Amino acid sequence: MLSPCGRAALAFMSLQLLLWRETVTIEVPQHPKILADLKQPPTIIKQSVKDYIVDPRDNIIIECEAKGNPVPTFTWRRNGKFFNIGKDPRVTMRKRSGTLEIGFRNGGRPEDYEGEYQCFANNIYGMALSNKIVLQVSKAPLWPKEVLEPVVVTEGTSLVLPCNPPPGLPPPFTFWMSSMMMPIRQDKRVSKGLNGDMYFSNVVAQDANNDYSCNARFPFTHTIQQKNPFTLKIITSRKVSESTPTFLLPLGSESSKMVLRDEQLLLECIAAGLPTPTIKWFKKGGDLPGHKVKLENYNKTLKVIKVSEEDAGEYVCMANNHLGSIRHSIFVQVKAAPYWLDKPTNLVLAPEENGRLVCRANGNPKPSIQWLINGQTINSSLANPSRQMMGDTIIFRSVQIGSSAVYQCNASNQHGYLLANAFVSILDYPPRMLGPKNQLIQVVKNNRTFLDCPFFGSPHPALRWFKNGQGSGLDGGMYRLYINGTLEIKRARVEDEGTYTCVANSILGMAENQVRLEVKEPTRIVGAPRHQSAIRGSTVRFECKVESDASLPVSVEWMKDDEPLYLGWRMKKDDESLTISNINEGDEGTYTCSVKSEIDQDSASARLTVLDHPDPPLDLDLSDPAARSVRLTWIPGNDQRSPITEFLVQFEENHWEPGRWQDLATYPGDLNSVILQLAPFVNYQFRVIAINAVGQSKPSAPSPRYKTSSAAPDVIPRGLQGWGSEKNNMEITWEPLLDLEKNAPNLQYVVWWRRKDSDAEWNNVTTIGNKVVVHDTNTYEPYEIKIQASNDVGPGPESNVVIGYSGEDKPTNAPTELRISKVNSTKGHIHWKPVDLASVQGEFKEYRLYYSRESSHVPGLLVRKENKTKGFYTTMAEPSAILSSLVPFSRYKMFMVVANNRYEGPPSNTVEFSTKEGVPDAPPFFRINRRGFDTIHLEWDKPLEPNGILIGYQLKYQIVNASRDARSQIETFHPNMTEYTMRLPDRSTRYKFYLSALTQVGAGEVFPEDSPFFTNEAYIDQVDIATQGWFIGLMCAIALIILILLIVCFIKRSRGGKYPVRDKKELPLDSVDQKDPDGSFDYHSDEDNKPLQGSQTSLEGPVKESDDSLVDYGEGGDGQFNEDGSFIGQYTVKKDKDETEGNESSEATSPVNAIYSLA
Repeated sequence: MLSPCGRAALAFMSLQLLLWRETVTIEVPQHPKILADLKQPPTIIKQSVKDYIVDPRDNIIIECEAKGNPVPTFTWRRNGKFFNIGKDPRVTMRKRSGTLEIGFRNGGRPEDYEGEYQCFANNIYGMALSNKIVLQVSKAPLWPKEVLEPVVVTEGTSLVLPCNPPPGLPPPFTFWMSSMMMPIRQDKRVSKGLNGDMYFSNVVAQDANNDYSCNARFPFTHTIQQKNPFTLKIITSRKVSESTPTFLLPLGSESSKMVLRDEQLLLECIAAGLPTPTIKWFKKGGDLPGHKVKLENYNKTLKVIKVSEEDAGEYVCMANNHLGSIRHSIFVQVKAAPYWLDKPTNLVLAPEENGRLVCRANGNPKPSIQWLINGQTINSSLANPSRQMMGDTIIFRSVQIGSSAVYQCNASNQHGYLLANAFVSILDYPPRMLGPKNQLIQVVKNNRTFLDCPFFGSPHPALRWFKNGQGSGLDGGMYRLYINGTLEIKRARVEDEGTYTCVANSILGMAENQVRLEVKEPTRIVGAPRHQSAIRGSTVRFECKVESDASLPVSVEWMKDDEPLYLGWRMKKDDESLTISNINEGDEGTYTCSVKSEIDQDSASARLTVLDHPDPPLDLDLSDPAARSVRLTWIPGNDQRSPITEFLVQFEENHWEPGRWQDLATYPGDLNSVILQLAPFVNYQFRVIAINAVGQSKPSAPSPRYKTSSAAPDVIPRGLQGWGSEKNNMEITWEPLLDLEKNAPNLQYVVWWRRKDSDAEWNNVTTIGNKVVVHDTNTYEPYEIKIQASNDVGPGPESNVVIGYSGEDKPTNAPTELRISKVNSTKGHIHWKPVDLASVQGEFKEYRLYYSRESSHVPGLLVRKENKTKGFYTTMAEPSAILSSLVPFSRYKMFMVVANNRYEGPPSNTVEFSTKEGVPDAPPFFRINRRGFDTIHLEWDKPLEPNGILIGYQLKYQIVNASRDARSQIETFHPNMTEYTMRLPDRSTRYKFYLSALTQVGAGEVFPEDSPFFTNEAYIDQVDIATQGWFIGLMCAIALIILILLIVCFIKRSRGGKYPVRDKKELPLDSVDQKDPDGSFDYHSDEDNKPLQGSQTSLEGPVKESDDSLVDYGEGGDGQFNEDGSFIGQYTVKKDKDETEGNESSEATSPVNAIYSLA
């Protein structure tokens, strides 16, 4: 129970700790500007280890580095006394550092500098201490010289060969070797202990040797020292007695072991006995910690790594063989050197602030805590009213400038110590902004956004944010202000854009900074690539369509399996896709489209699977042979990422068609062993083809050959029939068996026949062919026929009986009384008397009517005569039929015959008849053209088949898309009329026209046509151009130029008088005026002497031909008479003829010569 005074002291301490928790310690940012100006006590940042072993061959370096402002100065103590470095020429201290360097170039022994060293770093704000560094020089002493007597032991007994290496610093590593530097073989029976000795659980004769040598390797000097070798002699006996296990190490039934926390625990048990004992370990009161325990050296060593307090307890090792067992208990104690629970850290306070330093450590036994200030005990330092000691805690209240110092906490027990430096720095510093000035921050719309405003000051300044220099501080709602000055905008919107100002205030001043925020549209992939499976060699395209903010540049990169994709001739990318051509197996993988802007990124992935033809099956094997089957087994090949759907088994035989592979059967893709159904008498070999969605694999390697035994035929010959090639024979034919159906050598066919409906004996013949001819038969007589195949093994099955017939002859009778009735325009009813079917002399096939159109009743209409036939099958006593598809208003002839399969009989009587008048066919064409603004011109032609006497044409028309109630307009025309110009009531309205020809029967087939669309501008342009003066002048100028060119041409041709006539005398002459047969001349009609059409036209129409027109003398007009008749044919050039020499005439009257004379 606590006394009242104790309870009051505890309550006071708790209140003080509660007040401290309300104080915020100042964190000094690691900013170059701050650190350059900030005054701080020293801090040790680097030092040598506490137990420091050095190599005597090297210089000694003892490290001690510290930081502080001002830069610290360093001093050292050696073995608790001030170490005057200046007096020892071998010792130097590095500049701006406390590290000591001890050199031995000029003599000296490293051993003279062994001892305990401690470094002190000091500036005006305090002093920091290093650990006490115990310096030792590594030692590798020589093995003492000794004479080893041979070791003599009896076979089956245990043996220990001691090593006893010389003590070194650090201890050496031992191992056993022979004189040939070969390791001594170790096993369950022979092994080395942790102390270096070699243990034999029992010796055997083979252990006798004279060079068992223990070696010690010293790590610092990297030297190996060898002990003099042992000579081992074994006394053998005929019978070696067995023994129960005994422990060689450790001795007794129990022992103890102490280990420090976090170190490694090694427990060892080595037993003797014959047979060699087996070692087992367990822990009393619990299981061995499996994650920390490792058994080594054939279970003789138990290793526990990183020991903790729960590893303490009793460990038991048990050695046993078939004679018995023995146990040894090892009691493990876990002690602990001091370790930190709460290590003191540097404390930065502003004036009048509160704080504390805590130093808590644990260990076994529990360590004692001692506080120092600047390397001196607190009790010996000056009193400080703002500081109070409370066990392992120092409390500071209302600290003042000038009370900065470095405090040391020392926690120690018998296993070691801990030393920590922690400074208390009293700092006053006006507010200062640490971030860049006027920073531009671009963020993505609807994302969380953080605006940083790093600042520092002591005491801690208060910070507020403002937007666009207006309003109160930003905090709450969409905003959140963190203690480090960062402003969070929970969801950035476009309206959040602007200039944000952060302001830091304290009693020492104010500082501010600005951040400009821009909100951008997100960069995202709207058309992501999709997983694809494609066939090897094809082309694939991965889409990657991106949407982003227009003001931000975007880069698109592709990766394959998270590695950069290098583009080449096969891989091409554009803004929205990646195309891979001629794909192969190496292209398979995951393709990622990565889109990046300055502020965000997006990615999407898709996998490409490359499909290919499967690999061929492997290792074909035949088993389970039978007469007509065998089992085929194979190993499927790689399916190339497309599952195998089926296997195709093919065969090849070397007798009928060697080298030709044929399909045998297909099987599901999940089978790889099938029974093949085979044919007899075939020497097979097989191969297998795998099939997937891409296609077929290459064939597998062939299987071994397998020959089936012979058998009688299984198959009946197909296609058995009998028919006559002559009127007195019958040919029996069939399809020969296939090669694989023969089943044995010497295939033959046995054919039987007899007359139907008779009890006569069967006639038969055996043949190797596929035809038998039966002679001397009656005409068209039925026979029963059957067939059977046989070979060397025996006969096959007989076929069913089929009916065949002998040959046919010409029918002897003709149909009689052929007539026609009820004739209309296109059809009529025909009648005739049938023939006796016996006169057909064969199979009755049909009555065959021959008919032809002889002429048309339409005057002047020529028709092409064409013979047609039509068959009628009937056995009625009074047969009749309808003859259709006749042409109306025509004259026909017809006659009839009867027919069997081979011949026609004699013709019947010939009948002539005429069809009645019908309605006409449609006109062959119907065209509609516009001739003006409101007129259209219709043209058509007479029907090719009027089917009667044309009496005219009928034209119906109505507005396109008119209602059903709209009435059609009708126009009729005379039969000789084939064109019509029509004025439209509304030129912008389209009409549907229906034209048909008329006979007395009625209107014929209709020819529909729509009127063309009206184009107003075309007609305006035509009228405008034709009435323009410039157009008329241009046409006149062109006509004048043509006239001048013609005149010049004639002048050239007429130069030299009658040049054309005389130079062409060698050509044959064509007379212009042709004689009649009676010798008179034909002076052509007026129609033939019309002027050349189109030789010269005006804008309005043809110009009247002048008597002396140049056309009369030009190359393209016909010869003309002048008024005096003097120029008959002289310069005429016949159309499509060469120039000819005409009759001479006077040149004086030629207008061409007249012009030439003027020229």
